[in-house]
Amino acid sequence: MTEMAHTTTDNATELKESIAPVREETSWHAISAEQALDALEVSPRGLSPEEAQRRFEVFGANALSAQAPMPKWKMFLIQFKSPLIAVLIGCGIITILLEHFVDAIAIFIVLLLNAIIGYYQETKADKAVEALASLSSPTSRVLRNGSMQRIEAANLVPGDIVVMESGDRVPADLRLIESSRLRINESMLTGESTDAQKNTEAVDEDASLGDRKCVAFSGTLVTSGRGRGLVVATGSDTELGEINDLVHGAKANTPLQQIMQRTERGISIAVLIVAVFVFLGGVFINKDATGAFLSSVSLVVASMPEALPIVLTVAMALGISRMAKRNAIVRTLPAVETLGSTTVIGSDKTGTLTQNRMTVEQFAVGQQRPTLCDEESRDQISEPQRASLIQLLKAGALTNEAYRNTEDDGSMTYTGDAVDVAMARIADEAGAISASELAYPIEIETPYEPELRYSMTIRRNPDGSYTQYVKGAPDSIATMSTTMDDGSGEEIAMDVDAMHQTYNSMGSQGLRVIGVASKQLPADTDLHDHQEPHSLKFLGLEGMLDPPRKGVKEAIKQCADAGIEVKMITGDHPLTAAAIGERLGLRHTKDALTGSEMLEMSDEVLKARLRETSIAARVSPQDKLRIVEVLQDQGEVVAVTGDGVNDAPALKAASVGIAMGKSGTDVAREASDVVLTDDNFVTITDAVREGRVTFKAIRGSAFFLLSTAVAAMIAVGVNVIAEMPLLFLPLQMLWINFVTNGVQDIALGFEPGSGDELTRPPRERKEGLLSAALWARTAVCGLWMAMCILVMFRMLLDNGTEVIQARTMALTLLVLFNFFMSMSARSETLLIVQLNPLRNKFLLIASVVALVIHAGAMYISPIASVLGVSPMNGTQWLVCFLISITVLFFCEGDKIIRAWLARHGHGPKSGLKAMGRRARRGIITMLKTSR
Repeated sequence: MTEMAHTTTDNATELKESIAPVREETSWHAISAEQALDALEVSPRGLSPEEAQRRFEVFGANALSAQAPMPKWKMFLIQFKSPLIAVLIGCGIITILLEHFVDAIAIFIVLLLNAIIGYYQETKADKAVEALASLSSPTSRVLRNGSMQRIEAANLVPGDIVVMESGDRVPADLRLIESSRLRINESMLTGESTDAQKNTEAVDEDASLGDRKCVAFSGTLVTSGRGRGLVVATGSDTELGEINDLVHGAKANTPLQQIMQRTERGISIAVLIVAVFVFLGGVFINKDATGAFLSSVSLVVASMPEALPIVLTVAMALGISRMAKRNAIVRTLPAVETLGSTTVIGSDKTGTLTQNRMTVEQFAVGQQRPTLCDEESRDQISEPQRASLIQLLKAGALTNEAYRNTEDDGSMTYTGDAVDVAMARIADEAGAISASELAYPIEIETPYEPELRYSMTIRRNPDGSYTQYVKGAPDSIATMSTTMDDGSGEEIAMDVDAMHQTYNSMGSQGLRVIGVASKQLPADTDLHDHQEPHSLKFLGLEGMLDPPRKGVKEAIKQCADAGIEVKMITGDHPLTAAAIGERLGLRHTKDALTGSEMLEMSDEVLKARLRETSIAARVSPQDKLRIVEVLQDQGEVVAVTGDGVNDAPALKAASVGIAMGKSGTDVAREASDVVLTDDNFVTITDAVREGRVTFKAIRGSAFFLLSTAVAAMIAVGVNVIAEMPLLFLPLQMLWINFVTNGVQDIALGFEPGSGDELTRPPRERKEGLLSAALWARTAVCGLWMAMCILVMFRMLLDNGTEVIQARTMALTLLVLFNFFMSMSARSETLLIVQLNPLRNKFLLIASVVALVIHAGAMYISPIASVLGVSPMNGTQWLVCFLISITVLFFCEGDKIIRAWLARHGHGPKSGLKAMGRRARRGIITMLKTSR
């Protein structure tokens, strides 16, 4: 028994050593079918069951690899890794040791609330890998020992021979060894809108994925014909497996997440430094370590923007709601803001920029020049030309494998090869063919084969005669033709040079051009003499293209106005991509980058090429991913759109991935951050606008919170050094941050847009949560508020006011300061008088409610006792109100000064001048409204 085990192990090792290197190093598309069979040591009869089992033990199951999900407990603990959270945890623990339990409980409630919010966001499952796995075929038909068997696709091994027919999903990467009219839909991998014609002939070693006609890729779908293929790669070794591995890659932090990390680190360091000085000052000056620590805790709690995570969640949730109304479903919260900061959109072509529906756009009858084929153009041609056009379109529709289906509403739908569908549809739309003509019996039919380069039918007419219809590659059809239509119904000698000139003209526009010819045959004709077409009448050419979606050109123009560059990244042919790019108004379409070029390029050279072109064509999933990563290395915020499996790695790696909801695959949708329910690129511009509105709201909220934090930090710090009684208790600062400020701060997240979001460039890449202007305004306003609070507190104490009353008035003054600051924070540039308070009713209500809550707390004894406050009389309220309104002189005055400087040519063009323009527009609007 032991000896047999050793023998089996030795055989498996020998097999692995002989076959594994061959599988890894062989370009299967570049060798013949016979060479592929020899390389994998298999005969055309297939593997024996014993050999298949041995190979299964060596190479494993034909399944995609999966990563174990992060444990939920670990995901929850990760929410506490923020520097801000760490500082607050430390404060809470020491507060417990000092037996200030109410303050400690309040701190830990805040921490728990933040963790729950973060955990909720993190637990949104990433199902991209599950969607990829769903593309695997459950069972397959294989040839083993010369007999056909159906086995689990997971049990396929290299060397198996798989039998395929229409409707099958390809179960592994196959080197085709037999092919009969085999067509496979590879759009999810290559981006090609037409089915790939497959054969067994080897191709160049450096051929792109879409040009490997002798290989069938795992996960693709057989649409017609049949074939046999040799399994050359399974599981993770397939093209689908490589995509799976790329999708596993970690997604980089979004711009907002990066900004928040920098902001948190900066705030934590600054607050800790000040807190240490406050503690040391209290110890050495006041000789009171406990009081000094409580002051330090108050400073930390006052300075930490605990409500900011909630504000971020609320603002982005509102953005999600607004985007959903515009047909964009956001799957991850940070994607809302990331869209607003996008600088480059890398868009797939097929189904995103285009309709993913091949359409006949031009025709050329005989030797005539190409003419548009839309209804308006058809109506303008002469009657003789129209008769020739009808013959051309009819011939294209009568040698055609498209299926017509009448829906319940009476509309016509088409299925089949994209070219056949396009030619059938245009014939129906032009009224070139009737139902009775479609019913004419087919006597002889030759389906399209890549080797033949044409398809042909001979149909019997009602009078007993026959008509032969042929379509295919224009040069092939031309060699079969002796005469041609002159464009007005007359028959003239075939002019091959004229045909080629027209053909090249149409082809240069990226059109796929099909030649069409016909021949009338008498009733007594021997049809076998015409199985190979000859002596035909050349009717003309039909040029087709997957046309751009309506509104996309205008959307790309809007992106350019908003400072966003659009690049087309597609697996399609460079000429086709360039033609579409030209029609869409992309900037650089003449020199498209290709995947084969990229193989020889360093990242630095690729960066330079990407600056020169707006199109990358014939690219693989790996190429798309590399382009995204190179652009991100340049500091670009990259949004990627797509709908196929080939787009999934780039969608996952991009700053924000945008998938098509209708036509997109499950893989693309699950790898994305945003799903467009209408599959329309135009929707992206609306989403970008909403993203910018969202960040504006977040910035306003952050300015409001941080200005309060600066005021409290300065006030508490100076309070300790000045040997005064404790200015604020830790619990009072939590009360300010969550009960009063928190309500207003969240309400600022509801601030609507101003309408000019797409007329400005994205914010500077190095710009933080606040702009330089807002940081300066935060410092000035914070200093003024702190000074007013301290001076009033000191004067009250000097006049004999009790500490609790003085502390209550200081706390109330801070609450009133925040009321006016929240109103000013609505806009970085527009004055309060320019902002309609009813445009953000929630903020107005929240601000009033915050004041009412604070006032109510003073007059309800149990709450007042816990908070350490006492009731105030009318005079005290008036004093606090008059002092608090003075902060508007600083925050609104700063807006006026910066607008004046912008008008007089001072400051950055993209900053102050734009600020001045917006301020002037606001004033004009206000004056018009007042009239």
